[in-house]
Amino acid sequence: MGRRRKRVASGDGVLPSPRKEEKAPVPPRKEKKKKTDIGKVFINISIGLCIFSLIWFFYALYMRSSLARRVMTLHPSPRVLDANSSSPAVSPERYWGSYRPQVYFGMKTRSPRSVVTGLMWMRQFTDMDGNLRHTCEQGDHLQGYGWIMHDGVSFGVQEIHDRDFTLTTEFVKRMGGDHGGDWTWRITAKQHSIASSAPVISLMFYAATDIQGSLQAHVEEKNRLSSVTGTSEELGNFKITFGKPTAGEGAGGKYARYNFLQTRSPGLDKLTDIVKNSLNHKFVFSPPKGEKRSYFAVDSYKVTNHQNQQKDPKMESDFVVHQVTVQTPFQIEVLFESGSFRERPNQLVGSVLTDELEKRKMAFDEKFEGTFGLQAKGFTSSQIEFAKAALSNMLGGMGYFFGQSVVQSVYNEHPVLYPEGPLFTAVPSRSFFPRGFLWDEGFHQLLLNKWDSQLTQGVIAHWLDLINVEGWIPREQILDDEARSKVPSEFIVQHNENANPPTLFLALQELLEKRDAQPESLSSQTMLPFLRRLYPRLQIWFEWFNTTQAGPIANSYRWRGRDKDTNLFLNPKTLTSGLDDYPRASHPSADERHVDLYCWMTLASGIMANVARILGEPHQVYENTHRTLNNNDLLNELHWSENLHAFSDYGNHTQAVSLQQEKVFVPPGQPRHQFPVSRLVRSVRRAPKLQYVNALGYVSLFPFLLHILTPDSPKIEHILRDIRDSERLWTPYGLRSLSRADPLYMKRNTEHDAPYWRGPIWININYLAVRALHHYGSIEGPFKEKAATLYQELRTNLINNVYKQYLETGYIWEQYSDSTGRGQGSHPFTGWSALTVLIMAEEY
Repeated sequence: MGRRRKRVASGDGVLPSPRKEEKAPVPPRKEKKKKTDIGKVFINISIGLCIFSLIWFFYALYMRSSLARRVMTLHPSPRVLDANSSSPAVSPERYWGSYRPQVYFGMKTRSPRSVVTGLMWMRQFTDMDGNLRHTCEQGDHLQGYGWIMHDGVSFGVQEIHDRDFTLTTEFVKRMGGDHGGDWTWRITAKQHSIASSAPVISLMFYAATDIQGSLQAHVEEKNRLSSVTGTSEELGNFKITFGKPTAGEGAGGKYARYNFLQTRSPGLDKLTDIVKNSLNHKFVFSPPKGEKRSYFAVDSYKVTNHQNQQKDPKMESDFVVHQVTVQTPFQIEVLFESGSFRERPNQLVGSVLTDELEKRKMAFDEKFEGTFGLQAKGFTSSQIEFAKAALSNMLGGMGYFFGQSVVQSVYNEHPVLYPEGPLFTAVPSRSFFPRGFLWDEGFHQLLLNKWDSQLTQGVIAHWLDLINVEGWIPREQILDDEARSKVPSEFIVQHNENANPPTLFLALQELLEKRDAQPESLSSQTMLPFLRRLYPRLQIWFEWFNTTQAGPIANSYRWRGRDKDTNLFLNPKTLTSGLDDYPRASHPSADERHVDLYCWMTLASGIMANVARILGEPHQVYENTHRTLNNNDLLNELHWSENLHAFSDYGNHTQAVSLQQEKVFVPPGQPRHQFPVSRLVRSVRRAPKLQYVNALGYVSLFPFLLHILTPDSPKIEHILRDIRDSERLWTPYGLRSLSRADPLYMKRNTEHDAPYWRGPIWININYLAVRALHHYGSIEGPFKEKAATLYQELRTNLINNVYKQYLETGYIWEQYSDSTGRGQGSHPFTGWSALTVLIMAEEY
């Protein structure tokens, strides 16, 4: 069917015969193009992507794991303090101390697993069953308690005023041996004059090991615990002897009933519960000339089945209690003797103890006057006793803690444990805040540095030794079960993006000034090696602030960690700033600029430059930073509000906010109790916008408080005007924290949160204000005279009110009412409120 091809004839039409030896030429073959196998390409690409993804996944996993570990990795530079710096071999005079600020009276050593000793007591034959006193509790409603003398090293005298009697607790230490020497307690009980009858009191002296060590009770006369012997790795062998009660030194014995308890404790935070659960009412108190009455006493501690299932025998500790029940007045002595103190001249009891106490008291009085000069300034003996109590309470509130913080970063799915470590620090309040707070500690050391610079160096070193590889220090130190038992669970975890004001730079500034003023003193001679070891940690700390807390534009700063739930807070708190509920931008955002943090960084950069110069280290970067931040033109540009005529934060803000009752819809016929309870929630009546916050108060004063303003700055005139205006900051009791004219003045932040930094008077900021007025009133400038006048007025008001409240209430307080001057908040608060002593002494 196919078409045939015609042959073409040549010339004559005859086809030439082909040659047998020749072949017809073969046309060149065209190579076929190979088709691209799309499937294989896709498979190869997929394999490559899988390999790359797998590599990236494991790299990301590694990086996340690495970043997650950073929050709990300590800084690699050599520690400021040697590992044995607190040991009895290196620091025997500070080994034993009243380093348990959370209990009314107790002692321990500066060591990780110390044997602890303490005192509990209870009033017998009262309507209040179970009125056991041990840990400092505001709910105990004591009329007052605190150290009236304490030198921070060798002795202390404390008075505890219960309802109808007073306990005086005294201790004296004596050096000797290899483990910190001996010490003796003397407890004296006296009834109040208003008491209808002499109270009968049970004192419970105890000793407990902390996992390691052992205790052995020695009983005589059936139930009287005469002594406890023990041994531990840190103390070697020791003996605690319990004296019998007497009517006073040299007086005869008194009728008493004795009981004791020897058991095991699952932790130091359980000691109170163990004693409470061991109490039995079957014992009889029958004095020779009195009626027989049943009283509560320790008997035996019965561990519940639930506790049996949970306890780890290896984590238990020996716990021994000696109870003596006796009628007031009486006196009891407890003697601790170290087994390594072999050549003691006599026992530290009776008249020997009395003589030692008198020597220490006299030495304390002489040093106090030499340091603060209050008598020379004309203060009354009562005012001087108040000042001694304020200082002594801070010294007696020093604590030695060992354990691990609970921390978390954005790279940790769950909270993790920080490395174990020690912390030697003062505490803000023995009852409410018996632990270390970073920004409080800088203020504490302003006072303690005047008393004992070596102590301040040690405390700063302990804090900086806690810094991690990022340059972060957990701002609240909750290191062990005893500390965690006093903290609400939501505040235990510390987040590594959150700062706290670097007030330790204030204390460091004081140390440097003291070094220049007293170059021959022991503390000045130790400053150079101290600074050299401290410096790498200061560098990373400063760098952490300068990067993680940077603001939205160059040379601005912003606190991280503000509350994110804007629905419940009238103004979301900024706990990291230390000023908690002080008004900031109503709507937290990355656009905020915080003037107080700007000022802290100005101070810190100047001190870093100074330290670097002293050590011969490169200091130009710090000097440049300080020169830039110290420029008042930049400060004015970033934070001066022309509308308020004051320094201010900047952010996304509206003042048109209020707390209103939430509306909960309940369908007709439905019972109300089945629906959520109505809450107070925030109502925003006008949308926020980027602007100055215009809240006049403590934050507005920071450029003045930290001496950043030049003496001729016209802004000082506005600040002095605001300070003296009674409608703004001035009160007869001190400067209020927020202007009375501010919309948030004394406003609750939630239905449960009363105003905190929204009006009340705080002594730490008032101290900075007095200090600043003294500074600007002492140097040449157009406002010198006005500042000097305000200085005298404010100083007088503060001293008079804090002293008056102490006399009336028995306490120094966390804050003071701006309307009445009355003390309020936690008490006793002999953290920064004790700075009143420096105001009295005019030591700035």
